[in-house]
Amino acid sequence: MPISSKKQYDESALVLFSGGQDSATCLAWALERFSRVETLGFDYGQRHRIELTCSTVLREGIVQLNTVWASRIGLDHTLPLQALHTIADTALTREAEITMNKNGLPNTFVPGRNLLFLTFAGALAARRGIRHIVSGVCETDYSGYPDCRDDTIKALQVTLNLGMNSHFILHTPLMWLNKAETWCLAEELGGQAMVTLINRESHTCYLGDRSTWHDWGYGCDTCPACHLRKTGWEAYQTQTKKSIHA
Repeated sequence: MPISSKKQYDESALVLFSGGQDSATCLAWALERFSRVETLGFDYGQRHRIELTCSTVLREGIVQLNTVWASRIGLDHTLPLQALHTIADTALTREAEITMNKNGLPNTFVPGRNLLFLTFAGALAARRGIRHIVSGVCETDYSGYPDCRDDTIKALQVTLNLGMNSHFILHTPLMWLNKAETWCLAEELGGQAMVTLINRESHTCYLGDRSTWHDWGYGCDTCPACHLRKTGWEAYQTQTKKSIHA
């Protein structure tokens, strides 16, 4: 949806903010639409815990790009979910090689993670008087995680509203975008300054590697998350060059 035709809400929103490319784009998307925006991150003992540090820097950088955004930004929340680390035997919560499981899912899939994230987001939103919850889950360009699917989010929205007697709206602005299109949306929202900020300060690598810089950002360049980000960045760069020469 072009920015010029976006729907405006004189309400608050809560953005699930991990410090990655997707959640950073979602934060800018929300700041364009809502009069007040709060952010929520989770510490669940993730292998790439560096994302929590990156999220703070990234959040501060985003609001500095736009005076309107700066006036709309609200509280930043971090919730500890160590129980998820205790029960999850995955490559995101253990020092394990990233492989495919027998069930066809990558072992980076943390069962119940997004379900818990959105449930806790709903509980926090209820306390804060917020009904709009924004998540960067995506079904177009993802790792096969079933809790990122549109059907899952729609079902969870119904469940949260029934279980909390609320009227939450779960927004998923990236659901049908690939990674290249997500970069395009970031540019549409905040120009090249936004693209550069996300590229430099966001974190994607599953291994938590920020020792090596690539054109597409920091990462190990071997894990599935790095591969997805790299291919998306290269496709975005190709599209940008074509539009310049068109």
